[in-house]
Amino acid sequence: MTAVVEAVNLRKVYMLGKVPVEALRGVNLKVEEGEFLSVLGPSGSGKSTLLNLIGALDRPTSGKVLIDGADISTFNEDRLTDLRRKIGFVFQFFNLIPRFTALENVELPMAIAGLGKEERRKRAVKLLETVGLADRINHKPAELSGGEQQRVAIARALANDPRFLLMDEPTGNIDSKNASEIIELVERLNEEKGVTIIMVTHDQRLAKETHRTVHMLDGLIVDERVNKP
Repeated sequence: MTAVVEAVNLRKVYMLGKVPVEALRGVNLKVEEGEFLSVLGPSGSGKSTLLNLIGALDRPTSGKVLIDGADISTFNEDRLTDLRRKIGFVFQFFNLIPRFTALENVELPMAIAGLGKEERRKRAVKLLETVGLADRINHKPAELSGGEQQRVAIARALANDPRFLLMDEPTGNIDSKNASEIIELVERLNEEKGVTIIMVTHDQRLAKETHRTVHMLDGLIVDERVNKP
């Protein structure tokens, strides 16, 4: 199997005033094609920092992030922008544009990427059907439940056919019933469409539904467990 993402001795140090804070202290991780990986750990363990580095939203202090074998620290800003368009991001807070309908929110990344109006509309409708929102495409975020808004966010993350999906506490802002439905949806995307997914969570119940779980503590991976073959 091909490693889609690889972290090699990844370190990240932030300055808190004059005090250096090590968010990551030498993380090594490989994520294979089609894998559904969960990253588990308490607040402050380095989970979100790791996700931000993999998603090219931040640069490491030292070490490397390899995407399909390419060291992204060597990329200039234009190449990083192109790379980010090939990564699907789903956050705890849905970050939908309030004045846009569900359809328009999903179309937006495709418009930015320069896809024609007819093609992006057709693709956005299909994605909203995939996430179970065929009857809600003309609703604005305020007219949708939390679970429905997160489904729109997932459809939007898939808009440009990403190389992989990064999810940061995707169920952290919705109730348990909606959380279960979101995880079922994400599992289906992984199983049926082969989408590679890295999900940060603090919920052990959710982590058990993924192929593999790595546990982080104090900026290090301290344990790894295979949940499903």
